[in-house]
Amino acid sequence: MNLEFKITEHLEMLAKKSKAIRLQFYPLKEELKNLGKNIDPLKEEKKSPMKGLIHRYPNRVLVLLTLNCAAYCRFCFRRRIVSDIEKGVLNNNDLNRIVTYIKKHSEIKEVIISGGDPLTQPEILEKFLRKIIHLKQIKVMRIGTRLMVSNPEQINSNILRILQLVKKQSLYLLLHFEHPDELTLKTKKAIKKLRSTGAILLSQSVFLKGINDKASVLEELFEELTALGIKPYYILHNDEPLGTKHFTVDFKKEIKIMTKLRQRLSGLACPMYVYDDPNGKCKVPIPLDFDYSFMKKN
Repeated sequence: MNLEFKITEHLEMLAKKSKAIRLQFYPLKEELKNLGKNIDPLKEEKKSPMKGLIHRYPNRVLVLLTLNCAAYCRFCFRRRIVSDIEKGVLNNNDLNRIVTYIKKHSEIKEVIISGGDPLTQPEILEKFLRKIIHLKQIKVMRIGTRLMVSNPEQINSNILRILQLVKKQSLYLLLHFEHPDELTLKTKKAIKKLRSTGAILLSQSVFLKGINDKASVLEELFEELTALGIKPYYILHNDEPLGTKHFTVDFKKEIKIMTKLRQRLSGLACPMYVYDDPNGKCKVPIPLDFDYSFMKKN
């Protein structure tokens, strides 16, 4: 397991007063029990034709631009490789091979850039964007990041300039949030900067035991995100790689929480509750606890 301990000064300060922050970023003895499914719960290694590229779904590819993050989340589903410096460096040849692969697969219309956190490596991100934005087959670009939470002051003019290189495609920024305590003044300022690029902002979250497994906590989080111009997109069941079982919330509890949220929140503020099935062809929406008898009448 390659996940080391790494935290920023910003998170270190927050963790002193927020249990939700502390549990996300500081190691617990439960990790050593190695409880969980396996090191690669989504079977990404089997769907990786080359270094830095994962092709799980026909019309889109995932590019692991870097395995570096500003801080390491203890529940990370890529904890098998995140923080691996040797494997995590994509050079110019690696980027060229990925672009060549995409060109050979005309069915690929969307490129998802993730990691690690691609915004922590702006030089590599810029290199890759300059190679990919000219491909006519690519209609959508998606970039996943948690930098606005872990080190918001690093969202600077250089990063904004790089994001604005994407002009011909629609750019979506998928921002990772878990708890309202993450929405500090500095983070809100960083979000405002990201909005200024013209990118569409979405959020994703993971159900985490003892952190956000309460309807009131998630209701506050999703309402605040929506007010900040971020559409809550996904909330996922823990993929449960080895060492993270202590974060897993029971499906029944999650369903109960999401049913309450569906009743309380607007459609704009309520994310899709899904399970990422490693053997499936999509993220599977999980039914909520409603009366569906009306369907039988038809």
